Amino acid sequence: MKVLEGVRVLDMSIAMAGPFAAQKLGDLGAEVIKVEPVGGEWHRHKAGGGARGNAVNASFLSLNRNKRSLSVDLKSEEGRAVVHRLAVTADIFLQNYRPGVAERLGVDHQTLRAIKPDLIYVSMSGYGETGPYATRPGQDLLLQAMSGALASGLRTGESPRPAPFYLADAFSAYSAVEGTLAAFLLRERTGEGQHVEVNMLDSLIAAQMQELTIAMVGRVPQTPSDQIHAHSYIRAPYGVFPTADGHLAVSYAEMPVLADVFGDERFRHFDAERDGFIHRDDISALVSEHLLSNTSEHWLEVLSAAGVWVGPVYDYAQMRADPQVSHNGSFVEYTHPTEGDVVTPGFAFRLSGQPQAVHRPAPLNGQHTEEILHEIGLSAEQIDQLDAAGVIHRDQTLSAETLSR
Repeated sequence: MKVLEGVRVLDMSIAMAGPFAAQKLGDLGAEVIKVEPVGGEWHRHKAGGGARGNAVNASFLSLNRNKRSLSVDLKSEEGRAVVHRLAVTADIFLQNYRPGVAERLGVDHQTLRAIKPDLIYVSMSGYGETGPYATRPGQDLLLQAMSGALASGLRTGESPRPAPFYLADAFSAYSAVEGTLAAFLLRERTGEGQHVEVNMLDSLIAAQMQELTIAMVGRVPQTPSDQIHAHSYIRAPYGVFPTADGHLAVSYAEMPVLADVFGDERFRHFDAERDGFIHRDDISALVSEHLLSNTSEHWLEVLSAAGVWVGPVYDYAQMRADPQVSHNGSFVEYTHPTEGDVVTPGFAFRLSGQPQAVHRPAPLNGQHTEEILHEIGLSAEQIDQLDAAGVIHRDQTLSAETLSR
């Protein structure tokens, strides 16, 4: 039995944070029904990197495995009635609309709570559902910039460098999953539904627990560096340094060790704990000077042998080929009915005796509309009427045999 087997999730989210959260619930065994507009969810039409597929693009594939698709027009009275009928059968409802949109579509917390009192209702937003920024677009880069994090690795004279992946969306998704599981456990104990509110700004602020406590309690300000340094509150050397043929990540080192490794007595003039902050530019400049004299492979071997925390700087192809990544089984492979062989990141954690798996590839828009409506009691005639009226969309391009896989 899977962890969340028998739990039904209605995923009415779009783009990244919400779909990622719902996917993680599906990975744990929940039955996730992706409720999307007749024209398809936004991300079906916005492929990151221009990576368009045959019928499903790579971006959508990455965030929507282990789901079924119900395609319905929520702007119609008949469409709202379908979703309300489906909500009666659900345990968890998840949406990440801007504040006010859920009310207009008839799927806000108060409406669905009246239909299903013990429903766990999860709403995700950029900045919070109320307040001066409630209606601002909650986009990942904007939240990274506002969170204060970018100033912690700032180099003098250079622009801040945001994380090159959807950091705010990912942290928000994990926060949503954490809150959803807590609410579900509480419902199991009390029988009461919950409203779980998650926003991207608070998720990124909470993720900086150490750094913000140092700033607020320790009263240590974020200060930029002239030399390479990746984190205001970690002593030098700390960062990604150029070598003769690439780059190397260096994290922590004792000054006598560096003096011996590099044959440079200047390092002995510094005490790591005392001077690692005050003279971090001087220390980093010395490290840069020596690392440029030889290759990444050379310094990785030499510094590792000396006990320095050091690691390679990979691109995606190099990371994929790493023996530890292979050993961990960090990627999963499966066959999609329209996209063929798919290789994608797997699961961030494992449970003993509870292996996670891809049991459903990302669906086509409306691929499961007909079977889901049958499950909640609609007849074939009623489904045909909704289809003819444009209230629903059902994709019938795949054979019944393929759909059952």
